Amino acid sequence: MPLLAVRNLSVSFATSTGSFKAVDGIDYSVDVGEVLSIVGESGSGKSVGMLAVMGLLPATATVSADAMLFDGQDMQKLSPTERRALIGRDISMIFQEPTASLNPCFTVGYQLEEVLKEHLNLGRRERRARAVELMTAVGIPDPAERLSSYPHQMSGGQCQRVMIAIAIACNPKLLIADEPTTALDVTIQKQILDLLMKLQADKGMALIMITHDMGVVAETADRVIVQYKGRKMEESDVLTLFTAPTSPYTKALLSALPENATGTRLPTVSDVMAAAAAGAAL
Repeated sequence: MPLLAVRNLSVSFATSTGSFKAVDGIDYSVDVGEVLSIVGESGSGKSVGMLAVMGLLPATATVSADAMLFDGQDMQKLSPTERRALIGRDISMIFQEPTASLNPCFTVGYQLEEVLKEHLNLGRRERRARAVELMTAVGIPDPAERLSSYPHQMSGGQCQRVMIAIAIACNPKLLIADEPTTALDVTIQKQILDLLMKLQADKGMALIMITHDMGVVAETADRVIVQYKGRKMEESDVLTLFTAPTSPYTKALLSALPENATGTRLPTVSDVMAAAAAGAAL
C-alpha cells in the first residue's frame, strides 16, 4: 500500500465570476522512501494539489476526492484536531519562499522549537538541544548562536535551510518540497538539493518535489507526474519520461531545454501551449 494515495482530487475556488477549477481529477501516490516529482509550468496546480492534501487552502477553496489516504488513515475523516496533529509531524512541507514563510518577528530558534513543543511535547532543554542538532544537520554554521538570529539577519540560502530544519524536526514520513530552490543562486540551489536528497536517504522519508525545473527532476526523481491546467498529462518513471515521453505537452517541455535545441531558437511559450492543447484533446 502506498504511503500516500489520493484519488480523483479536485480543487475549485469561488471567484466573483464563478467557480475556478485549479485541480481537475488528479491521482497521486507515493511509496515509502520514494522521490516523486510533480512538474509543470506556473499555474498548473502543482502547489494547490499538495496544499489540499495538507489542508492548508483558504475557505474559498472547495476540495473533493474519492480517497485521501495517508499511512492507512482516511484523512477526510479526521477531525480538525487530529489533522493538525498529523500535519507537521508525519507530513511536513517546505514552502516556496523561505523569507515569506518565516515570521520576521521571532527568532529562527523560537520558530524551530515551537514545532518541537507542539508535536513532541519536549521540555525547554530538550527542545534547545534538538534545535541545535537540526541546525547542524542542515549545515548552518555556529548553530547554537544562529538560533538567536531573526530571518532578516540570515541569507536566503540559510533561511531555506532553517525551513528544511523545521520541516524535518519531527522526522516526518512524507516531506513535500514546494520549489525549494526558487530565488536561490545556482551554487546554493545545488547545496539545497544535495541536502534534501541526503536527508531523504538517511531518514528513509518519502519525498514529493514540486518543481518546474526539468534538471531538478532528472537529478532527484524516481517517478514523475506532469501537470497542465490542473490535469495530469503524463506519469512515468524518470528515465522513460526523458527518453520516451508520450504526452505532446511533455515533449514540448523537454524541447524547451537548451540541450534539446534543434535550431537557432528555443520553442516559445506559445509553442508549448499549442502542443499542450493538442495533448489535452487526446
